[in-house]
Amino acid sequence: MVFKNISGIWTLFSTKERRNIALYIIGIMFYKFGLEAYNGAIITLATNRYDQDAFLRQNPSNTFERVGLLSGLNQASQCVGSILIAPLIKRWPTRTVLSVSIFIFGIFTAVLMIIDCATGGYIKPRDFKPLNKNDFSYYGKYFTDGIIPIYCITGVTYGMVELIRRVIPRDIVGGNVEKLQRMDALVHIFYEVSGTSGAFAAGLGLIPQLGNNYAFLITPIFFTVSAIIWFFLSTDKFHEGSVDDEIVGKVEKQQGKNYFRSVINGFVAFGQSVYVGGKIVFTHRKFIWLFTGYSIALYAHRYLENGIAPQIARRYLGNSEWSQIIVGGSNFGELIGAFFVFLFTNIIKTPMPWLRIDALMLLIIWYIPFYYPPIGEVKYAWFIALTFIPISFGWAAGDVSLIAYIQSSLTHLETKTKNVSALGAVMAFLYSSYIILYAILNPILGKYIDYVYNSTGSVRPALFYTAAIQLTIILIIVFLSTFIPKGSFAFNPTLDDDDTDEKKDISPTKINISAENVDFEKTFPSELVTYF
Repeated sequence: MVFKNISGIWTLFSTKERRNIALYIIGIMFYKFGLEAYNGAIITLATNRYDQDAFLRQNPSNTFERVGLLSGLNQASQCVGSILIAPLIKRWPTRTVLSVSIFIFGIFTAVLMIIDCATGGYIKPRDFKPLNKNDFSYYGKYFTDGIIPIYCITGVTYGMVELIRRVIPRDIVGGNVEKLQRMDALVHIFYEVSGTSGAFAAGLGLIPQLGNNYAFLITPIFFTVSAIIWFFLSTDKFHEGSVDDEIVGKVEKQQGKNYFRSVINGFVAFGQSVYVGGKIVFTHRKFIWLFTGYSIALYAHRYLENGIAPQIARRYLGNSEWSQIIVGGSNFGELIGAFFVFLFTNIIKTPMPWLRIDALMLLIIWYIPFYYPPIGEVKYAWFIALTFIPISFGWAAGDVSLIAYIQSSLTHLETKTKNVSALGAVMAFLYSSYIILYAILNPILGKYIDYVYNSTGSVRPALFYTAAIQLTIILIIVFLSTFIPKGSFAFNPTLDDDDTDEKKDISPTKINISAENVDFEKTFPSELVTYF
């Protein structure tokens, strides 16, 4: 029955929609593959270069403090990019903006390779034999901290692309809820297939053969291919009434068609949305647990991939590039988790069971501080990757189902907040909370790990606290928070509506975003809120 339902999904779409979905999936697979090569190479490159700098200068290592800062600022830059792109989506076809944005993203990814080449760097020789574990003499001679602003700039373009690719499904299949859900699930599966393949390709092929200073050589090429494919999308449904042209015309007249004015309004609207979202979350029993179930759980997952995986690969296995093997295992777990939600969405109708599984799976991480794999043997990276699969399975299943729950449960509140989207406000608050947590904690924990490593020669005592203890605390918080909503004590609960919350007046949160009283939802397409 399950496979019969899967085969029948394709018939749900018209011929034109099938063509567009096929083009979109092909483009997004090129995009994700190139993205994994870029992100994986940059993190491992920064890790190696900071270790090399410390070795050459005979200074204590500050590698994971700087890598944590690098990763955190990139995440924050994505938020900025999403705000910068919003006015452009309002004025030009989404397809065109998406193609141009990813092409620009590709150009910026090439900047670091150009700098490396200009300062004496070259592709890793096939017969390269390092003199010591910190010998990367094929790297360019530039300041390693220079990676940070470049990675932040690409973070801005990354945020632009990530926002648009969450908007364009509405352009392809219109506003039909079932079609949107089915398309999102289908795209997500192929997205994770490409992500898993890209992570493994980077860790096993590109970085070992080209060096992590040129491993993302394919990224500008793949991004350009993706931009060309997406340019042939036919996306006219979004313009059939999804934006009030009269309102848009008035807004453009008021702003003098000034892009910078629109961007400023976007930043103001985002800040006010975060405030409104926080008020909604913390004044409703139905939503208060979302802070832990979404923001803290997302932080734990990102720290697992971008914090713990590089630390294990470099300090345990002696090879930073193998972190991509571990991330590949994590991506595969996400693929399975999304697929399970897709299959069992009619049986498990709330995110509670998935979030509880997600929390319990974090216990697996306890073996890490007590694990002593031999240095330089790749098979142990594969073993660690296998242990990351169930952890990411739980997170992906919880995340996918939680997003659907948030979207459906905020329907009634949407009509009570005139100037700020309730859904957009809640998601902006939750995503901003995650960004703040990650941007602050990642470099602080990285600094602690560097301190312990410099003092003892091992990161295991640090990982006992930063991995095992920290994720156990998150486990307890997330698990207990799933029992806050009414009717949530069953194993597979059907949540009761909180009538008090539904009727609660949140009119004090109605805030104008500019002197001209520009309506946030009419200034920026409502679909943009799904990015956050």
